[in-house]
Amino acid sequence: MTTSRSDAAAQRWWDTCDRPREHWLMRESERTRWPRSLLLEVSLRIVFPTVLLVAIYLLFAGHTRAGGGFSGGLVAGLAFVLRYVAGGSVTGLRRSWVQPPVVVGFGLIVALLSAIVPVFFGLPVLSTAVWTVDVPLLGSLKIASSLAFDSGVFLLIVGVVLNLLRTLGEGIHLGELESELHDQQPGGTSP
Repeated sequence: MTTSRSDAAAQRWWDTCDRPREHWLMRESERTRWPRSLLLEVSLRIVFPTVLLVAIYLLFAGHTRAGGGFSGGLVAGLAFVLRYVAGGSVTGLRRSWVQPPVVVGFGLIVALLSAIVPVFFGLPVLSTAVWTVDVPLLGSLKIASSLAFDSGVFLLIVGVVLNLLRTLGEGIHLGELESELHDQQPGGTSP
């Protein structure tokens, strides 16, 4: 008797061990109408954090090289667009704990405050101060006060992209639900 229970438990584990446990991969019950690409979902697990790291690099490298808050925000937004394309609106955009309008508002406040703070010190709007910090492994780093402005722009762009994806995704999802309800009605044509 115990052998059959352990065999059943082992078989159950074998059948379910390779199912995804993360919330940002689609589950079978939450499948959208567009075809699901397992290759895209799996490769996105590697690409998504890498693209976000490139976006943060662009944010910090923007003061001495090409980049900054706007281009870093666009690259981070592209990462979220890729995530949306791979998994649809069920990838966590609807259930995120920070809503996109809050990210937009916080980015706007940070950018506005960092632009106006120099006025209180008798400097023109958007003035920049540069500090040099010695970091043991990296050496001497220059930190500009305009990094706060670029961070605000970064958050603003990412919030706008997330809000756009959420809005478009909800519209597509509602359209799919309406078409399913129309197909299930007695007067509708169902296959």
